[in-house]
Amino acid sequence: MTEKTFDKDIYENAKSWPFEEARKLTKRKNVKEKGYALFETGYGPSGLPHIGTFGEIVRTNYVRHAFEHLTGMKTKLFAFSDDRDGLRKVPDNIPNREMIGKYLEMPLTSIPDPFGCHNSFGEHNNEKLKYFLDSFGFNYELQSSTKWYNSGEFNKILLKVLENHKEILSVILTSLREERAATYSPFLPISPKTGKVLQVNIEEYRINDGTIVFKDEDNNLTEIPVTDGHCKLQWKVDWAARWTFFDVDYEMAGKDLIDSVKLSSKICRILGGTPPEGFNYELFLDGEGKKISKSKGNGLSIEEWLRYAPQESLANFMFASPKSAKRLYFDVIPRQVDDYTLNLRNFETQTENKKVDNPVWHIHNGNPPKAETEISYSLLLNLVSACNSEDKNILWGFIQKYLKNASPKTMPFLDKLVEHAINYYQDFIKPNKKYSIPSEMERKALQELYNTLKNMSIDSKPEEIQSVVFEVGKHYEFPDLKAWFISLYKTLLGQNEGPRMGTFIALYGLNNALRLIENALNRK
Repeated sequence: MTEKTFDKDIYENAKSWPFEEARKLTKRKNVKEKGYALFETGYGPSGLPHIGTFGEIVRTNYVRHAFEHLTGMKTKLFAFSDDRDGLRKVPDNIPNREMIGKYLEMPLTSIPDPFGCHNSFGEHNNEKLKYFLDSFGFNYELQSSTKWYNSGEFNKILLKVLENHKEILSVILTSLREERAATYSPFLPISPKTGKVLQVNIEEYRINDGTIVFKDEDNNLTEIPVTDGHCKLQWKVDWAARWTFFDVDYEMAGKDLIDSVKLSSKICRILGGTPPEGFNYELFLDGEGKKISKSKGNGLSIEEWLRYAPQESLANFMFASPKSAKRLYFDVIPRQVDDYTLNLRNFETQTENKKVDNPVWHIHNGNPPKAETEISYSLLLNLVSACNSEDKNILWGFIQKYLKNASPKTMPFLDKLVEHAINYYQDFIKPNKKYSIPSEMERKALQELYNTLKNMSIDSKPEEIQSVVFEVGKHYEFPDLKAWFISLYKTLLGQNEGPRMGTFIALYGLNNALRLIENALNRK
């Protein structure tokens, strides 16, 4: 399908946040001179990539795509891996932790791969990141810190840091505690003896020689060049050096890095660069409301999300309200799937100026597919739960009675949703399923519902069935109709939440629904 291109004024008047961000870049002198915009995201591969890492990249990609449509200019995206950094703690979510513990403070690309499949731990995590980014179809260039330092290609900027070290220190030291400030240096020497990344006081900065002098692990004065991989920069200085060296135009960061962005921006100017545009997004929280961490492995992994839902739903989650803190846990998945499919359906009837603000326009780079069906993910979950079958063919049997011409071949997205729904049911719904025994009043209501449904045509529309369910509930002393529906979910499905009953009964079939009611009435 060919992408639909709108008039330029549609993009200029778009209100969605990626277009708001993209408009910042149109004013940058650097962009106009280069003829393209460079976007960057950072990754610290001291732990496996988590959804927060993915979120930064996908959100940056939204801004990048908006900029391309807004200006017609080219862009590049660098995913920069700080794999030259020293390992400060052993991640909780890797094998062979005891073995990795022997390599603390070593550069990540000098540590064996605990998974045993790559040349180093840093390389393993870089490849893991690439795998996920490739699976989402991103156009990016992975940049390795180790490569840039060791190849000598960073030498020019490293010498510039050395030349301006006093001014850089004046910026950084005011932000540090007294104890830390006493030994802080922009440079972290790589020990010639042990290969460790050393955080030591620099005794002397020899600008003319391009070297630094420090006391090594044995307290001996040692002189090494700041170039050719003998040192690495402290991360805030490293960040500023990259911005300057590559002439980065846009990079966003988490809210916890607001002060770091300010400091790195000052250092960037000292080095003769222009700090990039960007904004600070809110952090994701795990199921307990704690910040997710790649070393702890709390929250959701990308693999886990993709076991329970399609990748488009994860992209939809990342699009919404990036400046608001959000729980990132299993129970958010069904809503995100249904929000995504609703956005797809809405896209087909929206005006052009509304389309470019619809999340699916950004998720699919301006070319979203047509929505296949109105069967929601939540409804599929309840279908799996009600029929007590995890056989995809049996579930498709119900679907094909409801949608006459449907098949896995004609509706591949729905077919994927069925598989995801089975996985989600197995792991989260089935273990917690508990049917309520109906009270006397609930029994009377269920019996009336049974009698009414029994007299309806098996071809009754969802709206007709929903109306009947409503009317039956009104005859009894439930606090409100919501309480009536919760009663149905608990007694018929063994859950506290559930679907729109009219649609569910139409999909599941009237006779099957009657058997659910019989089971509830017979439950003692």
